[in-house]
Amino acid sequence: MSLGSRVCDRLPGRLPVRLRLLRSVRGRMTARQQDLLTAVVFLLPSVVVFGVFTHFGLLYNFYISLTNWRFTGATSRWVGLDNFRRLFSSDAFEVVFRNTTYYSVATVVLSLVLGLALALLLNRPLRGRAFARTILFAPYVTTLSAAAMLWLWLYEPRFGLVNIVLGWFGIAGPDWMGSAQWAMPGLILMSVWRAAGYNMVIYLAGLQSIPEEIVEAAIIDGAGSWQVFWRITLPLLSPTTFFLIVTGIIASFKVFTAVAVMTQGGPLDSTQVFTYYIYQQGFISFRAGYASAVSTVFFVLLFLLTLAQLKLQRHWVHY
Repeated sequence: MSLGSRVCDRLPGRLPVRLRLLRSVRGRMTARQQDLLTAVVFLLPSVVVFGVFTHFGLLYNFYISLTNWRFTGATSRWVGLDNFRRLFSSDAFEVVFRNTTYYSVATVVLSLVLGLALALLLNRPLRGRAFARTILFAPYVTTLSAAAMLWLWLYEPRFGLVNIVLGWFGIAGPDWMGSAQWAMPGLILMSVWRAAGYNMVIYLAGLQSIPEEIVEAAIIDGAGSWQVFWRITLPLLSPTTFFLIVTGIIASFKVFTAVAVMTQGGPLDSTQVFTYYIYQQGFISFRAGYASAVSTVFFVLLFLLTLAQLKLQRHWVHY
């Protein structure tokens, strides 16, 4: 007897309409079809709600991108692809794309390397490692706006701790958030500090899932620590690394709070990223149609990037 038949046979006599319909038609279907119909009936309400609040929003955003709606209550006018032409013909797209890519690549790479290094260190039987893990993971669960305010104080050019420490080594610290050259590295440093602890925890889980027998066999065969790391540990951690890369790129491309609190896209647009540019165009300049066009391009870029990663994983991820 199929799962659908067992579910329907145990239902009470007074059934909702959809369940009465399900029981009336199941007798004319195969067991596989009955199970499929049962799943569809029970999942349909959730799918409808998800579609209305997710896919409808995406489609309506695309529709707005083809108009000149300005949030002012005036009737919007159909402009077709003019918003997209305006975006690609201006310097704004190049600046925003370059800054977002720079921030994302630097943040993901540095946080992965630092997270893996910390995981390898704290996977050893060291005294106080539980406390160290807690301290290193704490920045990730800290409210992002509070963390951004903290780093603004640390970056203060005259009395901030960062420049004080640099002064101990005879280095004159810059005006971090006031310099077009140093504002983006300052944002990246703060983001790496926050993300490294999370990556460390995920890598620790991956390290502890590696069978000890494989490592011991390699050591018996004469493999050194470096060979064990490159030939065994790193390949077996590739699914973990792939997960962290995909989620890290998506999160870093969507950076908003740190930019809004620390730089507001400046100075001289050196930290202008996609999400903050969309916010400026939509909710400060009230150009909703143009902001929707930018967000549509942003969604397509992020979708294609994620799809490319899923396609490339077969060449280096080992399950």
